[in-house]
Amino acid sequence: MSKFSLFLLLFTLGSGAVLYAQEDDLLALLGEEEETIEYANASFKTNRVINLHSLESTSAGVLDIKISHRFGTLNRGAYELFGLDNASIRIGGDYGITDQLTVGLGRSSYQKTFDGFVKYKFLRQSKGKKVMPVTAAFLATTAIQSMKWQNPDRENYFSSRMYYTFQLILGRKFSENFSLQVSPTVVHRNLVKTVAEAHDVYAIAAAGRIKLTKRVALNAEYTYVLPDQLLPGFRNALSVGFDIETGGHVFQLHFTNSTSMIEPGLVTQTVETWGNGGIHFGFNVSRVFTVVRPKIQ
Repeated sequence: MSKFSLFLLLFTLGSGAVLYAQEDDLLALLGEEEETIEYANASFKTNRVINLHSLESTSAGVLDIKISHRFGTLNRGAYELFGLDNASIRIGGDYGITDQLTVGLGRSSYQKTFDGFVKYKFLRQSKGKKVMPVTAAFLATTAIQSMKWQNPDRENYFSSRMYYTFQLILGRKFSENFSLQVSPTVVHRNLVKTVAEAHDVYAIAAAGRIKLTKRVALNAEYTYVLPDQLLPGFRNALSVGFDIETGGHVFQLHFTNSTSMIEPGLVTQTVETWGNGGIHFGFNVSRVFTVVRPKIQ
């Protein structure tokens, strides 16, 4: 074999080895790129379960207008059309500052209350390159009751109208059809009626969603208030309902023993019971508008 032929053979073998090694490196790189982070989404269809905040946030640049309605209780009988002659309403708007940060404002006819909130999602359930088993969000709200003073002749303070709520929302989407969350909660009331009531009321809320069809889901939520914080006669709030999705709208039809649609009333002011027909029929309507379109990367 000539020197040229030997050189050609060695060059061919060496080139093949280099190409083989490069192919392995390329496949390895491709394998790393293919392993992406997959985040869970649509654990709940809106950022509310029924009354409670869900673990979902409003997308960045999106305005979510909400109209919530609660009729009177079913046990009012036929004379008041089983509660349909009476109603309370809340109108509000939620806006996504980022995909993780949502702010909102609202006004309820119940006790003429204005409310605002900030919700930040600091953990997102994911799989793939990054594994996170749960989603977690922190919620802080402020509410101002604006009814006329019962006794205007005495010295009344604006601070007595204030309520604050802090809530940690922990949840998981177990499958495409089932999601569950729990929410340790504290409600602070600046003013209480008697010394027997606590200014800081601690509660634990739980909520779940079962998807029934492509556009219909069953939701339920329950708020358990720890004992010896409220006066006798106050109850835990239980709500059950359906989400119905129609394009840009989400209709939520439900039954609940809570008249209030915000956290202070839900936790500390529920007095009706399911057992004696103290059940409100109600609905939430949600319509989203894109205010700022996301930039294309």
